[in-house]
Amino acid sequence: MGDDKLSAINQLVNIEALTRWMDSKNLGHGALENIVRLAGGTQNILLKFVRDGNTYVLRRPPESPRLGNDETMLREATVLAALNRSNVPHPNLIALCDDTSVIGTVFYLMQEIKGFNVVSGMPEMHASSRDVRRAMGLSLIDSLAALGKVDYLEVGLDGFGNPDNFLERQVPRWRKQLESYSKQDGWPGPSSLPHLDVITSYLEENIPTTFMPGIMHGDFNISNVMFDLESPQLSAIVDWELATIGDPLLDLGWVGATWKGSGGPDLPILPIDPWDGFPTFEELVVQYAQNSERDLSNMRWYVILACYKLAILLEGTHARACAGKAPKATGDLLHNATIGLMERALHWKNRDDI
Repeated sequence: MGDDKLSAINQLVNIEALTRWMDSKNLGHGALENIVRLAGGTQNILLKFVRDGNTYVLRRPPESPRLGNDETMLREATVLAALNRSNVPHPNLIALCDDTSVIGTVFYLMQEIKGFNVVSGMPEMHASSRDVRRAMGLSLIDSLAALGKVDYLEVGLDGFGNPDNFLERQVPRWRKQLESYSKQDGWPGPSSLPHLDVITSYLEENIPTTFMPGIMHGDFNISNVMFDLESPQLSAIVDWELATIGDPLLDLGWVGATWKGSGGPDLPILPIDPWDGFPTFEELVVQYAQNSERDLSNMRWYVILACYKLAILLEGTHARACAGKAPKATGDLLHNATIGLMERALHWKNRDDI
């Protein structure tokens, strides 16, 4: 590795300190080799390297960490460790370091996932076959159903989240989040989200009366999974930073909120080409039902809640952009996505076939 590249890597992770820490955990011997930074869907930093013939991927918070980043790393590692005892496809946790004196932040090591993200493009096998793409969609939803089957108590996640009144807390929580953006100078306010009051009222008045608590990914969409390079199968669900214990059907609703062609306008995010061949969202719901004992009769409500929650999350970047704290182009793009999500929510509210 050239001196410039090594210096850049050392700005992210102190390689000597990491090597000493790995020595203390009996994770191989000798120098770390072939160190490269991986592209990812989040601001978190991923480094891949080889030591003693084994490949590792290190995950740490961004270079300019925010309050709570270290706790997020701990939570990610906790859920990955729990899933090591399941058949849910995920990156296997190798080791966690909660001592911030080693590299300055909490970090963990996980296995390398050999696969691809569809947002970055597909290999020829997947790009050239509608049948392969259909199987990819079904594999994605089978993996989500597998996550929904995991007993969070049996895998040691009691206390990882609070399922009590989970659904009742959602709308007040996210409406409060939206109101907090008023602190950002230049943001036009909640009135810039179409149908906000109508959707808020619908969600408040139609909360499902019961649900089965389980592990939620929290941001389950096609950009947060990796597929196998040589088959349609999903290799791993990644980016577990929003995982909690709640209602797993909200993850399925999240698929509906982001899935192309699932109703209402398509979103100006998650560009995937080619798309033809992927199952419809309605087909995905049927597939999920075949692999789950959960009651899907309130699926409309979950999709609308997912649209509502994601719209409010994305609008936060737009609010920061209005105040000059984020790029204007990014803020405009995500605001357009926010509007699209609220239009999708209204579309689902007005459906009478599901």
